[in-house]
Amino acid sequence: MQRWRGLDQIPGGWGRCVLTIGVFDGVHRGHQRLIAHAVERARERGLPCVLMTFDPHPSEVVRPGSHPAQLTTLRRRAELAEQLGVDVFFVLPFTREVSQVPAEEFVHAMLVERLHAAEIVVGENFTFGHKAAGDIGLLARLGERFGFEVETDALVSGPVRRADDPEGASVTFSSTYIRSCIDAGDVTAAAAALGRDHRLEGIVVRGAGRGGAELGFPTANLSTPPHAAIPADGVYAAWFTHRRRGSAERGETYPAAVSVGSNPTFSGTERTVEAYVLDVAADFYGEHVDLDFVRRLRPMVRFDGVEQLIAQMHDDVERTRRVLADEG
Repeated sequence: MQRWRGLDQIPGGWGRCVLTIGVFDGVHRGHQRLIAHAVERARERGLPCVLMTFDPHPSEVVRPGSHPAQLTTLRRRAELAEQLGVDVFFVLPFTREVSQVPAEEFVHAMLVERLHAAEIVVGENFTFGHKAAGDIGLLARLGERFGFEVETDALVSGPVRRADDPEGASVTFSSTYIRSCIDAGDVTAAAAALGRDHRLEGIVVRGAGRGGAELGFPTANLSTPPHAAIPADGVYAAWFTHRRRGSAERGETYPAAVSVGSNPTFSGTERTVEAYVLDVAADFYGEHVDLDFVRRLRPMVRFDGVEQLIAQMHDDVERTRRVLADEG
């Protein structure tokens, strides 16, 4: 899969393509169906499939300070797009100038003149151009004028069991819905909508050290990207995977008990993500790691003493083993 960033990276002599457009944060089950539809249409036409996305999130440019929690990094989105069969992952830097381009000009200047779209596949709620003035109706009319077809996909829904709704009511899969699940600590419901476990990426940094020498549970402390969607405070069963030094390849995967919060037993104030990797003595300091959250075990609580905390941590580890053994 080719990866382009900016209009200047579109190759000279670029031919026609089937294009799908969106932020695609999460690449959830709704996104997956839309992307698969675009790939299918591209194969039928004998053309490359281009996925066009934006960085940073458009809301941060239009309303600074409103950047939503990020479900997936750009690198992760590209990986998932490649797995779905996309030929080109195209990132358009979203600037104030881009946000002010009128809808018709956006289509003509970027999608027709530069990307040479023969067909555009988008969701039924797709909008574009300055103040999101363009909609599916306008896109279809522009397609008739400039010679491209438009196909739309309906939003995807399905039953999801949440902690507050064990019966599993049907929900529409969206990035907003998934963020609400993660914000509530319901990583199981988030996984149902994503089609996989929610992943948090980060770099292992030095922590306070209380999990090691004092308690006997050495932890890998993660520094996460800005705006990362971090689950609610609590303890989770997760899979821990490190990336090989100097390589984008993923290394071994291990079970881990993950603590998210401010460590109230020690009067902590800074929110941290700490992973106790089961049965592994390796030092992961400085390494890039992925945490795939499987289940929330309990909320974060303050204990009266270190002995109680240690006993609870032993219990957390055993519950993690059982949960991940069932998942594995």
